[in-house]
Amino acid sequence: MTTVILIVDLVVQVLTIAIFIRVILSWFMISTRNQIVINLYQALAVLTEPILGPLRRIIPTLGRIDISPIVAIILLQVIRTVVIQALS
Repeated sequence: MTTVILIVDLVVQVLTIAIFIRVILSWFMISTRNQIVINLYQALAVLTEPILGPLRRIIPTLGRIDISPIVAIILLQVIRTVVIQALS
């Protein structure tokens, strides 16, 4: 059981960090010509879009602010807590 708990915890941590880094990079993607930053952003988009895409369809933006990453991180933490408590 502890292996499953560790895997769930690791996956949630990786996704949370990936979402956070994607949000930070999105602020700098406006005029970047740095190919490394562009490639990193695209890789993070591939990893996080399956989570953020459906949330964007449900959650409206607040003006020009997309709050779906915040909601995604909160949901991931809730799911992590529920799964770990269920398996413990």
